[in-house]
Amino acid sequence: MSPTAAERNRPRWRSEDPVLGWAGALCLAALAFFLRRWHLGTPHAFSFDETYYAKDAWSLLNHGYVRGYVEDADKTILNGNLTGLFQDGPSMIVHPEVGKWLIAAGIKVFGMDPTGWRTASAVVGALMVLLMCRFARRVTGSTLLGLVAGLLLSLDGLQLVLSRLALLDIFLAFFTLCGVHCVVADRQWLRDRLAGGATRTWWRPWLVLGGVSFGLACGTKWSGVYALALFGLLAWVWSAGARRAFGERRPLLRSVVLDGVPAFVALVGVALATYVASWTGWLVHADAYEDAFSDTQYTSYGGGKPWPTASEPDADGLGEVTQSLRSLWSYHQDVYTFHSHFLNDSTHVYASKPSTWLVMGRPVGVDAQTDIQPGSQGCEAPSGSSCIRQVLLLGNPVIWWGGCLAAVASLLLWVGARDWRHGVVVAGIASTWLPWFAYDDRPIFFFYAITTLPFLVLSITLVMGHLIGTSDVPTPRRTFGVVVAGSYTVLALISFAWFWPIWTDALLTKAEWDHRIWFQRWI
Repeated sequence: MSPTAAERNRPRWRSEDPVLGWAGALCLAALAFFLRRWHLGTPHAFSFDETYYAKDAWSLLNHGYVRGYVEDADKTILNGNLTGLFQDGPSMIVHPEVGKWLIAAGIKVFGMDPTGWRTASAVVGALMVLLMCRFARRVTGSTLLGLVAGLLLSLDGLQLVLSRLALLDIFLAFFTLCGVHCVVADRQWLRDRLAGGATRTWWRPWLVLGGVSFGLACGTKWSGVYALALFGLLAWVWSAGARRAFGERRPLLRSVVLDGVPAFVALVGVALATYVASWTGWLVHADAYEDAFSDTQYTSYGGGKPWPTASEPDADGLGEVTQSLRSLWSYHQDVYTFHSHFLNDSTHVYASKPSTWLVMGRPVGVDAQTDIQPGSQGCEAPSGSSCIRQVLLLGNPVIWWGGCLAAVASLLLWVGARDWRHGVVVAGIASTWLPWFAYDDRPIFFFYAITTLPFLVLSITLVMGHLIGTSDVPTPRRTFGVVVAGSYTVLALISFAWFWPIWTDALLTKAEWDHRIWFQRWI
């Protein structure tokens, strides 16, 4: 039977077999989880900033808020002793709490050890691969390209290592990608509604989910607000374009009133509510923070007013909830002052400029044993040499360098061909990478670019789609595109296998390690 006109015009993203797409994505996510869970407890140490987030997570889990801890707490914890480590007063944390609550969930299940505090990262890292498959499929309309995008993300070293560490950035990247996915889904949902004759679209379910996702992103690290702002603006631009495409009169004005206002409430309003709700543990224990930080060095530096304290009379008739919210606002002012002023003069050996991030100019070493002698730990290095174990926050060069080239193509195709799909790439890179140039006078690190990685992968995937073409009829061009795309994917897989040892604390001889450290800046 011949397809109807409606069936022929149905968007490909809705007509392809959902079972095949979901089955493939779930298999890739399962493989990614296996690789990220493999020997997750090694190294048996607090690696890099795990020393802050793991202890903060344990404190949240057991006290409801983050407490200070005694000296040498790390060694005591690694020896299996958790008594007498935490002080009575709260600690002045400088990042929100969503990521730390997720780390706490892993600790709750597996205990306060490296496996426990890294489990949440492994789970979210695998879920990010699943999300990448579905996101790329939605943008490209191709199940195959969606699976290729998920595979490429799973083969990246930066994503792998951050999925095996108790740091916050993998959670930020996941929630940001989820928010962007929801905004793209809303674009397609809105166009379907307009095509069906609807003119008023007050209820935008995908934007509500996007607001929750972006709220959780900001509740992990504040830098999530840039993607929220840019993709919120993009959602309105897409709405105006959709109304123009369907021939509505005064589409810009109608999109402001009918789309802009409800979209702002659904996206920004819900994100703000989600963000505040993520501080519930803090709000419940606001009195402890008020007593400890009512007049901090940061408030004094910034010239701000002292915190409102629980002991002050409620002169304005404000309730306890309002009082806690006022204290939370004062706390945010202090944290902003800390990030704005107190980090400017500090340095770090692994700090790097954002201009070098996309080409991996300066990776971050999170753990290393650099002088393992022959015969120790299974080292089989020749006499006079030694072995090395290392965990290096380094991306897959094939993916990052290929992504840079693809991103240039995306910029040209967005500007020249006005292809909205490449606009997603450009907006994603712009909102997750460019804002860091305003903060390059302080120690910032390459691994912050994990939020940019999905958009580089999407760009690569879109370029592959252009090379292969949309027709199923064999042609020289299609054959060429398939060969190029397939060869690139195989090369990424080979590179993944090559760098695996320096991502996973594997034992290497000094000569084997040297073969993988291609540049002096990678040391």
